[in-house]
Amino acid sequence: MAVAELSRISSDVILGKDVKIFGLVNLYGCTIGDRSKIGSFVEIQKNAVIGSDCKISSHTFICEGVHIADKVFVGHGVTFVNDLYPEAVGADGTMQTDADWEVVPTYVDERASIGSNSTILCGITIGQNAIIGAGSVVTKDVPSNQIWAGNPARFLRKR
Repeated sequence: MAVAELSRISSDVILGKDVKIFGLVNLYGCTIGDRSKIGSFVEIQKNAVIGSDCKISSHTFICEGVHIADKVFVGHGVTFVNDLYPEAVGADGTMQTDADWEVVPTYVDERASIGSNSTILCGITIGQNAIIGAGSVVTKDVPSNQIWAGNPARFLRKR
């Protein structure tokens, strides 16, 4: 494992063999599979899972509840969301805690590719071998072997 200085990698992170981590990352409570590469300025939160042989490009945010299978490409600046209706405070005006909301999981199947600066809403599945065009906002399931792009992302053609 190659780890650059100035990264914050919590002791509860599970790293596979030969994982490469570049500078200025924040990893805690997540699992990263063998031979995956994590670019600079990436945050991967607790209970997120990254498979083997994945490439997570710089400036990407992978939140709790995201499950990425093997051989997935995630472009630069991709953001995953795990709450459809986020709020800072409860009805009584006090700050929310983990007990005030439920993580909505997201799944990215094997060999999918997500273009740079895409936003992936929670509760969806991106199918095996699917491609998400750069800058897309994915709001619903993307079937396997399809190319989707736009805001909101829509079907363009089969792969």
